[in-house]
Amino acid sequence: MADNIKSSVLSADEPLLDVPAVAERLDVPVTHIINMVKERKLIAVWDHGVRKIPAVFLGEKGINRFVPGVITLLSDGGYQDGEILRYLFSEDDSLPGRPVDALHGHLAREVMRRAQAMAF
Repeated sequence: MADNIKSSVLSADEPLLDVPAVAERLDVPVTHIINMVKERKLIAVWDHGVRKIPAVFLGEKGINRFVPGVITLLSDGGYQDGEILRYLFSEDDSLPGRPVDALHGHLAREVMRRAQAMAF
């Protein structure tokens, strides 16, 4: 987690949640969320000295089920957190929109397929 990831990759208006807020929303201990970040199932960024997670990683019933998979695929392919976030949060006209948003709809498997191809 680089200190400058938020400013270099995410837009200033991207909704972020601090770790305790994510834990509360998911009804799990804070340590569970911290472990997910350490295990690279989630990516956190530093925002004014506070570790935060993009709110779009969450769905109605918890963490979007595709988010940890995309992060794992790209991590295993050698991508760093900033590169993964750049991929997820950059507009892609062929989807259309951002891959992270597509993970919440019918294009989720296409995003996974592309991440798998990028990793190899």
